[in-house]
Amino acid sequence: MPTILETAQAAGAFGTLLAAVDAAGLREALEGPGPFTVFAPIDAAFAALPPGTVQTLVDNPPQLARILKYHVIAGAYHQAQLVEQQNWPSLEGDPIPVRCPNPLEIKNATVVTADVVCSNGVVHVIDRVILPG
Repeated sequence: MPTILETAQAAGAFGTLLAAVDAAGLREALEGPGPFTVFAPIDAAFAALPPGTVQTLVDNPPQLARILKYHVIAGAYHQAQLVEQQNWPSLEGDPIPVRCPNPLEIKNATVVTADVVCSNGVVHVIDRVILPG
């Protein structure tokens, strides 16, 4: 079974996310045993950010890492488990709010594909980049 990053690579819709993971120096961590729950924004989610935002973040790896860690929860959680709590602690430190079981909403993003099981966790594909705070 592929890892989270291998799954994202094979899907073909996460080029910006994968480049951001590399720019932030998080590849090794996300290739580790985990388990992790990752809320993975599709390329269109990054494209929807204000012009220049992605480049600004790539130029500031600590800030980029903070934002990416806000998309990750320690442990492997499926949609049915996520809706049991209103907030989940992100690896960044700030809680991630979870609402509406159908469709599942993660902060201001909607889960478009849930419960993608990987060897080191679970991926939930989201339609927006979520920000801490």
